[in-house]
Amino acid sequence: MTTPAIETIASTPAIETIGRRKPKIPYVLVVPAVLVIVLGAGYPLVWQIVTSFQEYGLSQQFGQAAPFVGLANYIELATNPELWAVVARSLAFCIITAFLTVGIGILLALLMANVGRVVRLILQVGLLLAWAMPVVAAMTVWIWLFDRRRGAINYMLDMIPGVDMNRFDWLATPWTFFLVAGIIVIWGAVPFVALSVYAALLQVSEEVMEAAQLDGANGWQRFWGIIGPMIQPVIAIVLLLNLIWDLRVFTQITLLKDAGSKSGDFDLLGTYIYKLGTSAQDFGMASAVSILVLGITVALSWFYVRRLLKDER
Repeated sequence: MTTPAIETIASTPAIETIGRRKPKIPYVLVVPAVLVIVLGAGYPLVWQIVTSFQEYGLSQQFGQAAPFVGLANYIELATNPELWAVVARSLAFCIITAFLTVGIGILLALLMANVGRVVRLILQVGLLLAWAMPVVAAMTVWIWLFDRRRGAINYMLDMIPGVDMNRFDWLATPWTFFLVAGIIVIWGAVPFVALSVYAALLQVSEEVMEAAQLDGANGWQRFWGIIGPMIQPVIAIVLLLNLIWDLRVFTQITLLKDAGSKSGDFDLLGTYIYKLGTSAQDFGMASAVSILVLGITVALSWFYVRRLLKDER
């Protein structure tokens, strides 16, 4: 005859096993979303990988079979100095603009957190309007602002004593061209960063901040010792997103080139791939460069992804 105590002990492992079982419903519910992602993103990726190993030109658009060339496209790219100049420009552009965007966004978020309600509302509305403006419409305004004949920027700078900006062409040289492009890209991305960081700042406990202030910590110490570590995950993800977005920026560069010089010295990776695929009809080479961009993107985001996996474990 088994005593109640023994029966309880004997049944405990079964109860714990049942308690440790993970429900399967969440995995079933996520299957449709995973299938959509695999079909929507997986097929174009596989097509690009396959095409990057082929000689895929204009004739293949009309049904002719694409010959397999192996690594020939990648070898040609590896020995192409123009490509590596574009890669260097693109990396420099995306790193500078991404860090400036995040820095300005953090400053605006801190400003919104420390001003009155009316000023904060004005800032938020202004940021939302800039974020919501279509890129092409915004580019029309920016191109007019920097126009060498009727641009408002040249007009205002020319009013400064000793500064001659009459008919200065901002789009004529790579340095000034990418300066203008950087200003436009940063202007369009700052609202997302500022509002995201501001939302993170709202989660910082006021009691903790008051305690730090009572302990004698100044504003700089409170930011680096308390606010910074608490909002660091948000800063990391917005920085990563801006690095990815700015690496493949296309519309702003294309429209600026249409308004100025069409030289290859003004290309970034987005416009370079477009030129290979659309203008030169060399889709094999364009696909190879696209795979290169994917590799650069993975390399840029690897640190953050590795940290996510570490936190998950």
